[in-house]
Amino acid sequence: MTEWELVTIGDEDSADAQLVVGLELAWMSLDDLPAALGELSALRELELSHNELTGVPADFGRLTALETLHLDNNQLTSLPAALGGLIALTWLNLDNNQLTSLPAALGGLIALTSLHLNENRLTSLPAALGALTALQTLNICDIQLTSLPAELGGLKALTELGLCGNQLTSLPAELGGLKALNMLSLDGNLLSSVPAELGRLTKRLTWLDISDNRLTSVPAAVMELTALRSLHLNKNQLTSLSAELGGLKALTDLCLSGNLLSSMPAELGRLTMLEWLDLSSNQLTSVPAELEGLTALTTLDFSSNQLTDVPAELEGLTALTTFDLSSNQLTDVPAELGGLTALKMLSLNNNELTSVPAEWEKGGALEASHGEIVRSQAEFRDMVLKTAREGSLGGQWVR
Repeated sequence: MTEWELVTIGDEDSADAQLVVGLELAWMSLDDLPAALGELSALRELELSHNELTGVPADFGRLTALETLHLDNNQLTSLPAALGGLIALTWLNLDNNQLTSLPAALGGLIALTSLHLNENRLTSLPAALGALTALQTLNICDIQLTSLPAELGGLKALTELGLCGNQLTSLPAELGGLKALNMLSLDGNLLSSVPAELGRLTKRLTWLDISDNRLTSVPAAVMELTALRSLHLNKNQLTSLSAELGGLKALTDLCLSGNLLSSMPAELGRLTMLEWLDLSSNQLTSVPAELEGLTALTTLDFSSNQLTDVPAELEGLTALTTFDLSSNQLTDVPAELGGLTALKMLSLNNNELTSVPAEWEKGGALEASHGEIVRSQAEFRDMVLKTAREGSLGGQWVR
């Protein structure tokens, strides 16, 4: 359906054409665009998202004042080379289309700072994208990329690079030249390693996600990234952790869930700025007492492991508010955990508890694994002992 009868575009030299600086045409079921749109020489913002467009007229290249172009959520299969003439364009959103290739002419968008290409059908990118020296944000997630051009290493202004949900098996070493990069998303690919050159991103990179890949060890390059605040390595095939991980002193978030870890280095206790640590769904059998050094930690998740005990030294985690020990093999828990005065949630579901410490005489409620709420520790202990014969019992302590 075409609804251009609702919109009148005058001649290029008309007063109306000179006055139009913004045009909002989203959600109008448009399936084509008139060539006359290129007559709006003063147009700075054009919103065409959520339509049914399969193509863009070459006349778009005449919109030399255009700064923002939204073409996301259409059915575009190709783009005209003329788009490379939009020399004032700073924002281009092409998310959720059916693009299988990009014209090399896009390398002419010299003012472009944000380019969004998520959810298309691209398997490769033109090397010309490396000429976008003003680009700060590049998102190319959830398509079918199998490789990246080395020329992307020339994007010296880039601060955010999203490459999640592709089929990348390797990365070009040239990415180590992205010295302004602050965020790098590589999750959901097929990576078994990353180039050593990524270790050069040590000054600016604060957020790195390599989750859901095929890593069997933490890449050495990661250990060089001393500015990292958030590191996601979950859903890989990690079997061990290097002690060097404890050198990433700026970390506040560390996710290692869904791996094959049976132990963790004591050096993790040096991450004194860490606030969130997730080691759920591994094969851990013990916890190093040195984790007591994580005095800023507020959330600790050891659920779905093979822990048989927890060190009493964890009473030193004075900022801890959420502690998940569910689905382990615990038969008891140390009384010292009762001294975690900031704790609001302690999950012990699906363990093999036969008792809880008598010292845990605190207010609040305990939620048994089958949903019952008990209002006192004595009542909880009685429930544990009563049901021990029937199988494991856990609980969830809510202050």
